[in-house]
Amino acid sequence: MSRHRVVALLNSPQSPFELACAAEVFGTVRPDLPVHYDFRVCSERPGSVTTTVGYSMLVDAGMEALEEADTVVVPGWQPPGAPVPPAILEALLGAHRSGARIVAICTGAFVLAQAGLLDGRRATTHWRRTDQLAAEFPKVQVVPDVLYVDHGDVATSAGTGAGIDLCLHLVRSDHGAAYAAQVARSMVLPPHREGSQLQYAAQPIPARADESLAPLLEWATSRLGTQLTLDRLAEHAGLSSRTLARRFARQLGTSPGQWLLRQRLYAAQVLLEQTDLPVEAIATRVGLMSAVNLRRHFRASVGTTPGAYRRAFGEAR
Repeated sequence: MSRHRVVALLNSPQSPFELACAAEVFGTVRPDLPVHYDFRVCSERPGSVTTTVGYSMLVDAGMEALEEADTVVVPGWQPPGAPVPPAILEALLGAHRSGARIVAICTGAFVLAQAGLLDGRRATTHWRRTDQLAAEFPKVQVVPDVLYVDHGDVATSAGTGAGIDLCLHLVRSDHGAAYAAQVARSMVLPPHREGSQLQYAAQPIPARADESLAPLLEWATSRLGTQLTLDRLAEHAGLSSRTLARRFARQLGTSPGQWLLRQRLYAAQVLLEQTDLPVEAIATRVGLMSAVNLRRHFRASVGTTPGAYRRAFGEAR
């Protein structure tokens, strides 16, 4: 099977971190995992590309590399909103017409917007730049409170670290939740972060260590097959239901119920990939109680049925 070709388009001054988001997910060879991606970088003109932190990188490929890409990543763009050379815009549009997936990390969304790839579509960027993106590109439906937006052929992420979230999401879409979880585990990261980027935008009063939800989340994740009501979660945390809900909103940007549903669906994805268990048994094991309930939530969240997901990503035959 041929590998999926990922090409990152660089521009001076290039942020090393945004580039590293894509390189770590798509370009790192992990000895305990199959290799599904080939990763390379290119720029408008091969040669030296300066970075935002004072050193330069040598890039040996020009934009002809985009012609062979299955996924093109624009890992940030400095300064945001600066005019993009017409040759770059045409190369991106050409890659998109040829079927490549076009992905922007952080301020890379401004490049996709200039190319017209976001017209009439939802998109995001770093929370400091969402107002600017909306003002400069009124045809774009800017969503300030998400970590990423994926349309299948075009995707954008919020700032910096959310680029990793988007890249892991793309791996999950390409090769299933279990493989993406293994990649995330090797990076010492959760396979899926909850909430929106707005939880990071302004934190005037840092949460105290004893307010962390981490122990409760670990406890709940190990008991997905049991009845985990808001009252039971609150009781285990030693809090009122209202206080717990507020902490979920503040720390995770979501409600306890939505967080719990996402964990159950993620656990169902892994079981569908790695076991031959019937859908009814999986629904019981992850706490969704019935196959009907699992199918309903699965289609709403994942966009397909459990059976179709298993046929696409299942390891057990």
